[in-house]
Amino acid sequence: MARISGIVIPDGKQIHIAITYIHGIGRAFSAKILEAAKVEPTIRVKDLTDAEISRIQEIISESYTVEGELQRVVAGNIKRLKDINAYRGSRHKAGLPSKGQRTRTNARTRRGRRITVGGAQKKAATKT
Repeated sequence: MARISGIVIPDGKQIHIAITYIHGIGRAFSAKILEAAKVEPTIRVKDLTDAEISRIQEIISESYTVEGELQRVVAGNIKRLKDINAYRGSRHKAGLPSKGQRTRTNARTRRGRRITVGGAQKKAATKT
């Protein structure tokens, strides 16, 4: 099992897909990394040599912000927006979409489960 940037990447997958398991690396970055490391993108992770793995690791560590460091940077950016009371920061505080999406319908991912308000429940019978 290959370990790159502290992440164990799956052995059975092709390397161009496997390194996207690292937070901060997508398909485009993975192609650039493999091109710089001179590694065939379609080779399986289990077939890589130690030299190829170390070249990939070296390129990632010197050129890209990944995993914990990236998450700290993003969290810091969001905290800064909240501290200066920017509109986007207030949307983050409220747990609402921050980039202009509509919320009258949809937005269930950010707002959570639907809560029914009003006379939707039957009233309990009372004794007279």
